Amino acid sequence: MATTVLDKLTVAASPPAAGGVLPLTFFDVPWLFTGPVERVFFYPYPHPVEHFTAKLLPSLVSSLSAALHGFYPLLGRVRPCPDGGGGYEFCSTGGDGCGVELTVAESADDFEELSGGGPRDVGRLYALVPQLPRTEDGSFALAAAQVTVFAGRGIAVGVSIHHVACDDSSYMHFVKTWAGQCRVAAGEDAAAVPPPPFLDRGVVADPEGLAARTLDEMRQLAANGPPPPPPSPPGPPPKLVIASFTLTRGCIDKLKQRVVAMGDGGGRVHCSAFTVACAFAWACLARADGSCAGKKRAHLLFSVECRRRLAPPIPQEYLGNCLRPCFVEVDMGDLLGADGVVTAAAAIGAAIKGLDDGVLNGADGWFHKILSLVPERPMSVGGSPRYGAYDTDFGLGRPAKVELVSIDKTPGTVSLAEGRDAQAGIEIGVVLPEAEMEQFSSSFSDGLKQL
Repeated sequence: MATTVLDKLTVAASPPAAGGVLPLTFFDVPWLFTGPVERVFFYPYPHPVEHFTAKLLPSLVSSLSAALHGFYPLLGRVRPCPDGGGGYEFCSTGGDGCGVELTVAESADDFEELSGGGPRDVGRLYALVPQLPRTEDGSFALAAAQVTVFAGRGIAVGVSIHHVACDDSSYMHFVKTWAGQCRVAAGEDAAAVPPPPFLDRGVVADPEGLAARTLDEMRQLAANGPPPPPPSPPGPPPKLVIASFTLTRGCIDKLKQRVVAMGDGGGRVHCSAFTVACAFAWACLARADGSCAGKKRAHLLFSVECRRRLAPPIPQEYLGNCLRPCFVEVDMGDLLGADGVVTAAAAIGAAIKGLDDGVLNGADGWFHKILSLVPERPMSVGGSPRYGAYDTDFGLGRPAKVELVSIDKTPGTVSLAEGRDAQAGIEIGVVLPEAEMEQFSSSFSDGLKQL
């Protein structure tokens, strides 16, 4: 269905931001040559386009401007350091012409279908996601936003932020600040706005020079060529669809009880809602992928937020990346077996418990480990139930749906979010070819019946 661009605005900070230059930390550097995190937030809005343009749009623009005052690094770009030393830095002038591109659009697509949880062509959602503006000087923009109105049905707010700028914790902090400022503009109390971001990157110590070493490794990789991707099946690529699946609180409790009951007795199992949700999704994904039966080992890659785990801890409002990878490996036969979820949960729990020995242990080998897993097509995880995506209220109430669209960029990635209502538990988002999605759905349903 057609999406028509009504306007493109450059939104500056108000009051004007100071601007400045900030360094990339070793948590940021691995994301330098990746891409944006892209989400779409759907809200019912039973008004015509003219009402949206006159009533809601001005508040969305002014509140975005207010939010950018504190989050001024998102106004700028990442550029090569002018000293010619080969490094990169964040740069924001904070003055005229420094702003975030906001696209205003109208869609004739089916709002109810797009904001539902059933399988949809993921390409339809990308019509609601802004592209980061391109440049020709070696720098690149960090953020963009899009508001799309479906006349008489709803609106979709799409936000793209390059991963080098920040992780999901900071991403959601920014979006909720924008939403809170929008509610303030409509007359709500200033308490609707979260605390401001913490911008001092000096709190992330790097005594081993990991940022420079990782960047050197990335340059060597670029010179030698990346590792070969897994072989693709012959013929045209299949159409990808996105769908959501829910683990209710009751299902999560039953999964936890099952994992604890079948533990090996060698110590307490770290068995959180995150652990069992990842394990359940991993087992379903392996069963949906016909190529898995011929593999000996299965791999999972997920990120752990380090703000509270560092010594000393850094503020939760820190703006930037503060993630470390966690690697999990199990026997493929065990994962595909009747107790695959238990096997997976025990391995995931052990990996998380291992962080107690030091969250930065082995940091100098993370990058190479990730590269070595690329040919294995590990399952990876985006998002987290901790970040409260469904608490994002622009004055329109809770979203009808939130989609982490960018999971389609990496095959085998699932998204996790808290459920929309109190009993929903955890929502799992998946992007797969249509045939594999049917198999995933079947495995998911069968797994729930066995609880």
